[in-house]
Amino acid sequence: MIPALPLVGAITCGVLHALTLRARRTNPGEVGHTDIAGKAASVAVWASFGYAVAAFFKLTGETTSIESCAWRWIPAGDLTIELSMLVDRLSGTMALVVTGVGALIHMYATGYMKGDPGAAKFFAYLNLFVTAMLVLILSSNMVGTFVGWEGVGLCSYLLIGFWYDKQGGWPAEAGQKAFVMNRIGDASFLLGMFLLAVTFGTLDYASLNEGILESAMSGTHGTLLATAAILLFGGACGKSAQLPLFTWLPDAMAGPTPVSALIHAATMVTSGIYLVVRLNPLFAASELVLFVVAAVGATTALIAGSAALVQRDLKAVLAYSTVSQLGYMFLALGSGAFVAGFFHVVTHAFFKALLFLGAGSVIHGMHEEQDMHKMGGLKKHMPRTFITFLAGAAALSGLPLLSGFFSKDEILAKTFAAGGPWWILWGVGVFTAGLTAFYTWRMVALTFFGPERFDHEKVHPHESPPVMTIPLVVLAVLAVFGGILGLPHVLHVPHLLDGWLAPVVAGGNSLIEARHDGHLPHLGVTTEWILLGLGALIALVLSDRGFHLHRHGLKADESFEAGRPGLARTLRGAWGIDAFYKTGIVGGVRASAVFVAAVVDQLGIDGLVNAAADGAKKAGNRIRRSADGSIATYGMWMGGSTAVIALLWMWLG
Repeated sequence: MIPALPLVGAITCGVLHALTLRARRTNPGEVGHTDIAGKAASVAVWASFGYAVAAFFKLTGETTSIESCAWRWIPAGDLTIELSMLVDRLSGTMALVVTGVGALIHMYATGYMKGDPGAAKFFAYLNLFVTAMLVLILSSNMVGTFVGWEGVGLCSYLLIGFWYDKQGGWPAEAGQKAFVMNRIGDASFLLGMFLLAVTFGTLDYASLNEGILESAMSGTHGTLLATAAILLFGGACGKSAQLPLFTWLPDAMAGPTPVSALIHAATMVTSGIYLVVRLNPLFAASELVLFVVAAVGATTALIAGSAALVQRDLKAVLAYSTVSQLGYMFLALGSGAFVAGFFHVVTHAFFKALLFLGAGSVIHGMHEEQDMHKMGGLKKHMPRTFITFLAGAAALSGLPLLSGFFSKDEILAKTFAAGGPWWILWGVGVFTAGLTAFYTWRMVALTFFGPERFDHEKVHPHESPPVMTIPLVVLAVLAVFGGILGLPHVLHVPHLLDGWLAPVVAGGNSLIEARHDGHLPHLGVTTEWILLGLGALIALVLSDRGFHLHRHGLKADESFEAGRPGLARTLRGAWGIDAFYKTGIVGGVRASAVFVAAVVDQLGIDGLVNAAADGAKKAGNRIRRSADGSIATYGMWMGGSTAVIALLWMWLG
């Protein structure tokens, strides 16, 4: 029922859109059933959330998992794939986040999309997106996960390019870019899945993890396990926007803001983290694989965090911030801190959904303006949006005692505890945390403080309606207090998420313990307090610096642009990676296509066809001259043919 209800909602909204299109044939100005579609979609996700809550509470007793098998889906010799759903402590928690945050986003979207002629279609796509994400996380085997994996990829394409005719077609290009780049990662996912199927003869998660753990403990299939892990990590890099496949995510802001919140916060981009946690024994089996995962995460966090420093588009800052925070999550996973990585998934879902929806409220109130240089002084015009946005910004920047502070601190602490080369990655993480605090409060200052830089004759800022601000209030509360799920051990209080997910990550932890004398890497009490204090100090100092440099206007941005134009250009383009793809890869493919069209097609294929046609025409002309109706010509052919037949008969005889 958890994934089925949003699917019913998607079908309902699709039917309403079809009825609307039919009505518009006779009345082009017909608005149709857009309001009903929004309500139906919201009710479907809220109902799914209710079932997710019920399933979650069943896990609080002695039951650790609930599995339902519908039927044998793919019987293929010794390999059997079942269509089955699994709610355990990992998927149950993830389902709560997806449906809970998703329901708030749907509620917000009913106000944001009000009056849009394609709203019914939009809500059909949005419900379908939630359905696919739930299939991804609830499937008990990798094939079911891959179905959901592809489903969210398709829906992201549809939603990012929803306003395909706006901004010169940029949303359509952004949707296509997301689709193509995700296919690269998906191919890697498939190869890793095939390798595991060949090696273990199953794709069921429980059986896979058991076989992987046994192989890793006995030292067999070491190379195969590492190869499969790297291939699956390649798939995770596509979905979760990691280097080198991260450039699609900043462009995904071309879609409506609720789409950005859903994709960037609680659903699609966390798929890769979910996959790694689900198959934690596979990744923990190789220390080298873990370091690769951590190194890619740290590098991605640094590149995206630095790019966010100079963006002028409000949603672009949040988009690069998302890429950076996803890098933090992979830094945690690569340090063997699977629970810490998932903890940041949960807190990030709260405060990043809040920030994107808050940005949407600002854009809605500013009549679709997204350039922060054309904002300023909005706190008095949008008080509810301003207060809730502050809560999200404080959590993202890691200010003490908020949710982002605790999850980010745990990631850095676990990375430091890993020791050796992980200390370098810890340094990168600490530096990126400072960047995060700086660009977050730069964003707040440019948007809500300072002089009003917008055209007062054309723009009249106003607060959003309650249907949009109520979700902001709920998410703000979660962003402030969500850290109680994972309070530091030095506070001598239970780490709720650590104990809750212990059965899920037990296999991976046992492999890491085996390499570290029977215990997980940990810090002393003094060291952990020092790291906590360092994290708090960096967040406070850089937040203050970012805010006060920009609270009075654009002078700091203009000085940086004028003084270091090359650096500003490099950072704005995310270190030129996207530009390299466009010129070096896309441009090369297009040049090759032109060459193929000009040389192979025109000279080769067309040339051969034309030559064959000319030859046939000439041969036809010759034959036609031999049948000119003359008795003398026919007699010559008959006599000649008779002579040839006679000679052949004499020779053969």
